Amino acid sequence: MQPVIGFSLDYEASGGYSKMPWCALRENYFTSVSAHNAMPLALPPLAEMAAHYLDLLHGIVITGGNFDVPPAMYGATGVHETVTIKENRTAFEWALTEGAIRRNMPILGICGGEQLLNVVLGGTLIQHIPDAVATDIAHEQPNPRHEPGHTVRVENRTLLHKILEKSEIEVNSAHHQAVEKPGKGVVVNAVSPDGVIEGIEYPEHPFCLGVQWHPEYHVTPADTAIFKAFTEACRIYAQCG
Repeated sequence: MQPVIGFSLDYEASGGYSKMPWCALRENYFTSVSAHNAMPLALPPLAEMAAHYLDLLHGIVITGGNFDVPPAMYGATGVHETVTIKENRTAFEWALTEGAIRRNMPILGICGGEQLLNVVLGGTLIQHIPDAVATDIAHEQPNPRHEPGHTVRVENRTLLHKILEKSEIEVNSAHHQAVEKPGKGVVVNAVSPDGVIEGIEYPEHPFCLGVQWHPEYHVTPADTAIFKAFTEACRIYAQCG
């Protein structure tokens, strides 16, 4: 059974690729699941189509991007000057994530996708790590994304630990925000040496995992293991559905 996995696309109003609004995503997202005999499907950010997309899918990946979840969505009264918002993309990813949770469909949230997942589940975010955490770690690493930026501790008795069978891994790092308060029922599964939350999961759901780093770069075998476990969960969902 070849599961179909949907990927939320990034969105820009103009500039770069086109003067008109456009959507795109890096190829390494798609090949990370096609390598495990799953079919990737690109999803334009149309919130009104979220339920129809989900009818076609066996799993979703909420991807990262150079933007942030609107702070008002998690009850923040102020907005840090570094916050960038893409309202239509967030509205779409919110609808897609809520729908997948209701259907018990496998979910993988990556970087900003992990942050959105936490907010959907009732949690909050740190708006800008350098202003909130005393740390020597460059969470927006200066070296290339296919190289590690720092280590994370993987918490025992979590889904992530079961997948990786490791208590520490190296990861890349490309974020200025992070989970602050986990949502209701959300479990922290990975933490950086400075205490910043690097991964979450939702045990009430069959497979609902979020990681702050970008495993699609396959910095270590642990990243490949995450996609392998995710696609297998999607395959099981497809067979049961």
